[in-house]
Amino acid sequence: IALVVDERQKLLGTVTDGDIRRGILKKIPLTDAVKLVMNRSPMTAKPDEDREELISRMKSKWRHRIPVLDEEHRVIDLFILEEMLNATGQRENWVVLMAGGLGSRLGTLTESCPKPMLEIGGKPILETILTNFIAYGFKKFFISVNYRAEMIQNYFGNGEKWGVSIRYLHEKEKLGTAGALSLLPETPTLPVIVMNGDLLTKINFRQLIEFHVEQKSTATMGIREYDFQVPYGVVNVSKTSITSIDEKPVQKFFVNGGIYVLEPRALKHIPENLAFDMPSLFRSCLDLKEKVTAFPIREYWLDVGQIDDFEKATGEFPVNFTAKPR
Repeated sequence: IALVVDERQKLLGTVTDGDIRRGILKKIPLTDAVKLVMNRSPMTAKPDEDREELISRMKSKWRHRIPVLDEEHRVIDLFILEEMLNATGQRENWVVLMAGGLGSRLGTLTESCPKPMLEIGGKPILETILTNFIAYGFKKFFISVNYRAEMIQNYFGNGEKWGVSIRYLHEKEKLGTAGALSLLPETPTLPVIVMNGDLLTKINFRQLIEFHVEQKSTATMGIREYDFQVPYGVVNVSKTSITSIDEKPVQKFFVNGGIYVLEPRALKHIPENLAFDMPSLFRSCLDLKEKVTAFPIREYWLDVGQIDDFEKATGEFPVNFTAKPR
């Protein structure tokens, strides 16, 4: 959190990760004034407020950090929920990693090895994903497997090596990017993170969960901005007249980033033992007028889908994955 104050330290507003990402979705440039995205009426506390009541209030509003103000509205402290609870930082949310695909676009690299088990930086892609989640406090994992399932199971086992729990969802047939969720042994009680097993990213998974909960969403999709430059001059025409010419314009789109957060109620839309993809799940939610949200991914993100991506990831890995997440 960032606290925005005036010259007398009076609070004007707060800025969180979620505020910035919502600004990105509104196309507000990062160079614009912070007042365009800040929360002008944030939750605050008094220095003498009852501790238990404050903790209860923070939990109910899903606020982990709130400024403390004196009688003149000046910032004198910052209450941090984890410190007040002396919490370990562990999260009970389940994480489902989709690792059952063939990876056929990688050619000979995946002839005898599932794509999530390809080594980048001296270890499998899936291990990098797993340890990133662990660094943010997640400890309960499911891995969907199909192609060369035994290689994944033999390597990761029950997760004991990493101090976590790992169970497996066995796809007898390919079930798509969402269908394997119908194999979960029971309905979860908290939002579930689902991620493709061939992604390398530095996304903050805690912020992703917090964003989803704050939005009161049924389903949240991580999205990436994708730029495409038209290699020709684009001619705009009205009837037979040329109205303008745009030389090699750049088109910008938001695309699916392969990372999702789902409320337990969203899982009821997934058919059992049938191929079903995430876009279909999101469309089902939309058709039922349920709230679905987008979480812009500004951090490092790379889908290791083709040979060029694999080579790029190999070169970029030492720069992006040497430091532990804070």
